[in-house]
Amino acid sequence: MGATQTRGGRRGWRRWLLLCATWLPAVAIAITAPVAADAHPAVGPPPLRDYVIDEWTTRNGLPHNSLRDIAQTPEGHLWFATWEGAVRYNGIDFTVVGRGTRPGLRDNGIGALYVDPAGRLWLSDSRGNLGRLQGDGHWRFWERARDWPQALILDMAMDSRGRMWLLFENHGMGRLDPDDRFAYFPPPAGIPLPASFPRIAIDAEDRLWVGTMDGLVIRQPNGRWERAPPRWNLPSGLAWPYRAADGSLWLVASDRIYRLQGDGVVLVRHLPGLGHFTAMLRDRNGDLWLGTENHGLLRIGAHGVERLAAGDVLPNGRIASLLEDAEGNIWVGANGGLFRLRETLFSAITRRDGVSGDYVRAIFEDRDGDLWIGGGGGLDRLGADGRIRHVEVRNDASPGEERDALSVLSIAQGEDGDLWIGTYADGVFRLRDGRLQRRYAQDAGVPSGHVRAIAVDDAGVVWAGTRRGLVTLDGDGAHAPTVAGLPQGLITALASIDGALWIGSVEGAHVLRGDKVERIDLEASGARSVFGFRSVHGDVWIATDRGLYRHRDGRLARVGLEQGLPVDAVFQLVPDHVGNAWVTSNRGVLRIRMDALDTAADGSTAPVPNERYTEADGLPSAQANGSSSPAAILRRDGSVWIATAAGVASVDPARLQRYLDRQPPPTVIERVELDGRAVPFNARTALPGGKRIGVSYVGLSYVMSDRIRYRTRLLGLDADWIERDRQRTVEYMGLPPGDYVLQVAAAHPGGPWTQDVANWAFTIKPMWWQRADTRVVAVLLLLAALFVLYRYLVHRYRTKNVRLARLVNERTRDLQAQAERLLAADRERAQLLDRVRRQAVAYERQAREDALTGLPNRRRFDEVLKRDMAMAQRAGHPLCLALVDLDHFKRINDTHSHAVGDAVLREAAIVLAAGSRAADLLARLGGEEFALLLPHTTLDEAVVICERVQQAFATHAMWAGVEGLRVTFSVGVAQCRFDDTPARLLERADAAMYRAKNQGRNVICIDENPPEARL
Repeated sequence: MGATQTRGGRRGWRRWLLLCATWLPAVAIAITAPVAADAHPAVGPPPLRDYVIDEWTTRNGLPHNSLRDIAQTPEGHLWFATWEGAVRYNGIDFTVVGRGTRPGLRDNGIGALYVDPAGRLWLSDSRGNLGRLQGDGHWRFWERARDWPQALILDMAMDSRGRMWLLFENHGMGRLDPDDRFAYFPPPAGIPLPASFPRIAIDAEDRLWVGTMDGLVIRQPNGRWERAPPRWNLPSGLAWPYRAADGSLWLVASDRIYRLQGDGVVLVRHLPGLGHFTAMLRDRNGDLWLGTENHGLLRIGAHGVERLAAGDVLPNGRIASLLEDAEGNIWVGANGGLFRLRETLFSAITRRDGVSGDYVRAIFEDRDGDLWIGGGGGLDRLGADGRIRHVEVRNDASPGEERDALSVLSIAQGEDGDLWIGTYADGVFRLRDGRLQRRYAQDAGVPSGHVRAIAVDDAGVVWAGTRRGLVTLDGDGAHAPTVAGLPQGLITALASIDGALWIGSVEGAHVLRGDKVERIDLEASGARSVFGFRSVHGDVWIATDRGLYRHRDGRLARVGLEQGLPVDAVFQLVPDHVGNAWVTSNRGVLRIRMDALDTAADGSTAPVPNERYTEADGLPSAQANGSSSPAAILRRDGSVWIATAAGVASVDPARLQRYLDRQPPPTVIERVELDGRAVPFNARTALPGGKRIGVSYVGLSYVMSDRIRYRTRLLGLDADWIERDRQRTVEYMGLPPGDYVLQVAAAHPGGPWTQDVANWAFTIKPMWWQRADTRVVAVLLLLAALFVLYRYLVHRYRTKNVRLARLVNERTRDLQAQAERLLAADRERAQLLDRVRRQAVAYERQAREDALTGLPNRRRFDEVLKRDMAMAQRAGHPLCLALVDLDHFKRINDTHSHAVGDAVLREAAIVLAAGSRAADLLARLGGEEFALLLPHTTLDEAVVICERVQQAFATHAMWAGVEGLRVTFSVGVAQCRFDDTPARLLERADAAMYRAKNQGRNVICIDENPPEARL
């Protein structure tokens, strides 16, 4: 869909097209004021005010805001030419094709697009490249001939012989023949081709018409170039041709539009004061659309000359391209973005048309056919002449006094023709011929505020609903009725039906007949607030916050969410003259067949068919208003008028068929993925089995694309169509081997399904274990296995007897040897106990010894550290701990192998042990890290010992037998404090060692916080 619908995130603007109020000399501008309902034609295109314009820019997915050309290919895709590539649009997403995409183009600056008679898309670019989209989705580019200009191709057209004519910027013409031969025609003398305008056309006689800044140029079939004949009296300056879809040829010269007839031209329109015309379109209705340099867009047709001025919706810049798509939408390519004009079902009257305020609460047609509009801006009157006049109700203001606008909530007309106007905070006003007769406020007995409903019953009594119940109004003032049972809270709806007064409030629904009040029980099904009543064929339909209720012969039937309504709260039901019910809500206007409503109320379980209309259909706002009256009416001419939060909406049901009579959208398959990876799908595709297949499809419609419904059928698997609603993808997992055809159909809401469905044929190849040859081999292997099993069982049976006989002999010999074994067992037990004692000693040693270096391990070190620290702290003698870590030991392993690394560790242990004292404990803590526990040693003495060991490392040659290998270590030294724990001492020594590492390695660092008083 367009920018007014969103998947994604797109942002768009919905704007009503208003006609420019500027008077164009010598031209009558049509529709300069709001039109009355009977002015809408039932057939043919509506006036521009009934169109909606949608806008796309780079914020909505376009790569560039300047669109040079627009084309539509036969399957339905739209293509746009921009300076940042060609853009394909499917109604939902933009797909950019440029130099960086696959398949890609040769240049991003697209000059022109052209769809030839065979339906093939051609494009040109700023470097003179000419390309054509092939059936496989790739582009074919023609290699330039020697004289092929490397210049922008402004426009192209194909003649009846299949020859493509190319207009080069400042370089004349070129022609590509069907046999791929190229001919170049430089600008002839006296012909202003170097000043060409990007418009060419070829007529039925194969004459080539070229637009230039210095008049029209014609190339005859014999190759002769000439200017437009002087007898045509074309004005000098810019002139260019346009060939319409029906074959007619038109000429644009200065501010005049001509049509070619025979050997002459006929002036069609003279449109002075609008500058240069830059684009032209003749639509299917015969109307002419003209784009200008900086004066917006014009339409010339049954409604006269209508104008969408630049700056209202369109940007102040050139309109470069115009296109009518297959559905009748008008596409406008401008320098400031892409725009689409489309007809809508609803018309709107807003503040721009003269209404005092956009927030409308009540609309009413009086006996003279005038429409009264009440809302937040006051009261307005739309007369038969189509003009809106504000009605100043209050006349008690002093000259020059400023006051808040009157907020009108309800309107009614009495038997004498007087209008009764209910307001939000100013009571009730009685008007005669638009002039105030009397005001009913608190001093007249009307409770202040919220007069949301007024009704005149069959006896002529005027009833007003207030926030404190009902009052009647007459010449004497306001009177509170004394009938028991009437609601005493806020009244939201009133209607006089068949001699009874129907009353809606926040307390439900009541009916006053004479002096008796009947309460309608709506609360049983959840309804509380009532917004409107409508009599239809003897039934009373009640609009509530829980759907619609039908009251028939004292019985209630509900139609709500459970019956298929898309909303809960509805405000009013208006039946038209052709069998439709128009139901208003906060989320759009519903159109439901009246007989379908009755069927649902009668108890049908099928969802009630309905169509919901929003801003996309021309409503000024999807939020209709309720709790005011009348909020929606049926006028005498058959049109339905609705109060909304952004103006008044109207719909002529006579135009409904034109709006709904749309062909089902053509459906195309756009992408096929195998396990998330895109695969080609133009021809029958063979796919491996066991994969996830994803298919994306779209209905190529540009009118409410997000409402299109889809269904799929996989021939070879599905027996019937499967409804997908608005889902545009389908996935299949683990399809069995075979041939399949995926069919996709689409339909507009309530419309028929596509008959020419999209098809994609594919084959699922069998897995290896599903192939016939694999199965044959498997059967043969199974037979062979069974034969082998048989032979095995026979052999086993034969050998069993032999084994049993041998077992008997063996058991006999075993009994004889048993006595000998018992004697030997006693000897072995003694030997075993001796071995256990020796192993226990070995295990004890291994538990405290490092297997690689033979040094005490971490366990032994922890025991000694705990013991020596306790002794040092009790005796008060010093104790130091040095943690030694070999530098770059991982590099030794990685460079020379782990075997060399192990040898280095053993040698390092030997060197460290040689440098330590007999009373010291040297242990390997793990990896390349060693600990040296120095009892009766101060920090200074510990550093000396470490330096001695460091020197021994430095003088050690041939580490692990590797020439040139040098091994150093970093050491951290800490002295035990009187309150230390083993963990704390290890932590401080470890921190000192890491500082040594960080200082460059081969460094000795001591604890930064030595004890103040050493032990």
